[in-house]
Formats: sequence, structure tokens, C-alpha cells
Amino acid sequence: MADLHVSINRDQGGIAGQIAAEIRESIRHGRLTPGTRLPASRDLAADLQVSRGVVVEAYEQLVAEGFLISRVGAGTQVAPISSRSMTDAVPASDPGPVYSPHYGHRPTSPDLGCFPRERWLASVRHVLTTMPSDVFDYGDPGGVPELRDELAGYLRRVRAADVRADNLVIVGGVAQGISLALHVLTQGTRGLRLAVEDPNSHRQVPLLLRAGAELVPVPVDDQGLVVTELRARGADAVLITPAHQYPTGVVLSPARRVALMEWAAESGGVVLEDDYDAEFRFDRDPVGCLQGLAPARVILSGSVSKALAPGLRLGWVAAPAELAESMRQARGELDLGSPVIDQYALAHFLRTGGYDKHLRRMRREYRRRRDALVKAVAEHLPEVRVRGIAAGLHAYLDLPPGSDEDAFVGPARELGLAADPVGPTRLTPGPPGVVVGFARLPAHRAAEVIQGLKVRMSGQNID
Repeated sequence: MADLHVSINRDQGGIAGQIAAEIRESIRHGRLTPGTRLPASRDLAADLQVSRGVVVEAYEQLVAEGFLISRVGAGTQVAPISSRSMTDAVPASDPGPVYSPHYGHRPTSPDLGCFPRERWLASVRHVLTTMPSDVFDYGDPGGVPELRDELAGYLRRVRAADVRADNLVIVGGVAQGISLALHVLTQGTRGLRLAVEDPNSHRQVPLLLRAGAELVPVPVDDQGLVVTELRARGADAVLITPAHQYPTGVVLSPARRVALMEWAAESGGVVLEDDYDAEFRFDRDPVGCLQGLAPARVILSGSVSKALAPGLRLGWVAAPAELAESMRQARGELDLGSPVIDQYALAHFLRTGGYDKHLRRMRREYRRRRDALVKAVAEHLPEVRVRGIAAGLHAYLDLPPGSDEDAFVGPARELGLAADPVGPTRLTPGPPGVVVGFARLPAHRAAEVIQGLKVRMSGQNID
């Protein structure tokens, strides 16, 4: 246990920030070494004569920045690599760090170190200690009623959806939700012409093809999907990410939303709405989902993969009543439904406000990290244009014309930055670009990582 000395000035305000700053400096200068266990928040609060919530806020900030780690049963400890700052560890002539930090495998990944373990554990414990044994048997393949009730209320309140519990099917993430929807839509047909955004997530293409869809690329510009091009393609359905398009980061404009709904009404087409990154809008409150505009024509898919963790494999589909029933039946025929205990835990997490509280905290933190990345790129790589940052967990970087995307991505990954080239996401050729994730990049690391990237690229000029 650390003998922690923290001094605060009550006249200055911002007590949590002062505590965090004192601990941060102690770690940077080696007074707190890796693995050192910090006092329990209650004990430190008593020593400093402040509320426990203030100390919890300071600890959470340092966990988010990567200085501390917090594990259930093990308390809060100094993170393994936090005792050496880049300034202390790297000679001025050395362009690279002496260790290999890792800020995520994919640009779209959330910070899994911020998963609310204690609150989630409380929800699981509540389920295991209060629910009758019979609920752990095979359940409704469409999802347990308690979770569908809570999700329906949440989606109406937060996403402006027009949905009831009967219209919801619980699935193992958005990928399974879309696959299940296509499975139902293609039954009894010779094929489905599915319009997809270009560029789009190339990892999704095999799933769509396996589901029997014929892919029809439709370009995306700075207002989102070009609906006039969609009209000319003769598609039966369209898959779209209106809240935050991947990879461009574009939010579908109001005019395009109206035009898309007009297309669906006139053509009888189906809109498959992937509510990707909807929880994290930074410049304003999140815009309501398309499903709320036309619930008879839109199938909405969402999940907790970005808000909590992909590994939970918990998502939902909101569909018109007849389609929802067909999807529920298909779920029963294919795999008998989703894990029951996790469904009840998520229902409790939603009902008790834990989900909303976690989202509010992460929205603030991801915005800090986004701002730090944008500032660092503007300062050290002024030839690169950053866009698509109104929402989500990644930024889209426009490279100078003729640039080699891999020449940027390789050094970025060597520095631990989650980066992917845009080229593989295009169904038709386009200008060079790179997608960079900032969710796992602590704000205090952004400048040194981007500066290191500039140094590594100085001998190979990206343009």
C-alpha cells in the first residue's frame, strides 16, 4: 500500500483535479512505482477530509488517462508503464519510444480499461441473488421481456425511436442483427439488391454476401449517402450508418434523411439502420434515429459494443411487428437466443441508471481525447486534414493527393496508434485517407505520439 502524500488548496476549487495532478506527478517522478496499490477511495477521502466521490473522480480520471488500473478485488494500482515519461525515457536524438504502448487493435474500439466493472458486477450479482432459478432455462429466443422493456424505454427516450418491447429482438451484436434481418428479407426471393455506403466497413462485406445480398455501392459525400444515386441503382434495401458513417465519420444531413425516407416510401424499399456510434455525439445532443421517422420501413440495429464492450455480444433489432416476429422465430431455429444472465444484468444496469452514468463519463473523456488528437495533428502534421469528428471513436484523416496510405499506417501502428488505410473500405477508387482511433489514446499521450509519427515519416514524405 502506498504512503500517499497529497496536498490540496481548498480555496482554488477543483479538488478532484488537484488530487489527480498530485498523484500524476508522483507517478511521473517515480515516487509511485508500477504495481503500487493506492489507498481505498474511502480512506484517502477521510485523510483529506473530502467526500469519497471527489477521490473516486480523481482515480477514474487517472484510470482513463492510463496512469492507474482498477480491478475488482485488487483495488487501484499504478499502471505498469506509467512510471517513465517519454521525456525521461527517450534521448532527444531517438525518434521512437523505449517501450511499445498499445492504444487499441482497431480504430473503432472503445477503451476497455474503462469498462464499469464494479457496477456491472453489481448488476450480475443482483440477478444471481434475486432471480428465480427458472429464468435461467431456455428463454424467449427474441430476448427476455425485462430487457426488451428497458431497451424500448431507453430507445424512445434517447434515440427518439418509435418502438415497443414487442418490436425488439435481442441479438449478439449489430452484425448478427443485420445478418438475421437479411436472412428474413431474402426468404422466398431470388436475391436482394442491397445498397451499401461507399466507402464502408470492409469487415462487414463477407457477412452481407454470405446472407445472400447482391451489393450495390452508393457514394458518400460530406452530407452522407447520396440519395439521388441510390434512386438510380434499383436497390431493394439500403444499409446505412446515419449517426456516424464508417469510415468517413459523416453524419447524415437533415435533407438526406428526408430524401431517404421519401425513397423508402416511393420504392417500397427497406432501410437497414446501423446505429453505429450513436451514443457519442460531441457537438450537440445525438440526432434521433431514422426508425423514429418511418418505423414501418426501417429496421434499426444497435448494441453495447462501443458503449460498454464488444465482448459482451449484446445487441438489439427494432423492426416492424411482422418482421420482428419472423426474426424471433428465426433466432429460435438458428441458435435458441442470447445468454440469459447477461440480458437480465443489462436490464438492471439500464433500470438503475448505470448505463446512462457510464455514457456521460465516457462522452466527456472521449471528447478530451479527440480534442487532443486533433490539436496534435494540426500542430505536427498540418498537411493532413482531420474530419468526421462530430461523433464516434475515430477520426478520418485526408492525406495529401498521391500519398501512400500504408506509409502512414505502418509508422502509426509502430507507435501504438490504432490506424487503418481507407483504400480497402472503398468499392470504387478514391483519394487517400487513414482512419485513426482516439478512444484508447490518453489525452496526455496524443502530442508525443503524433510528434513521433512526424519524426518517423520525415524521411519518407507521405506525399
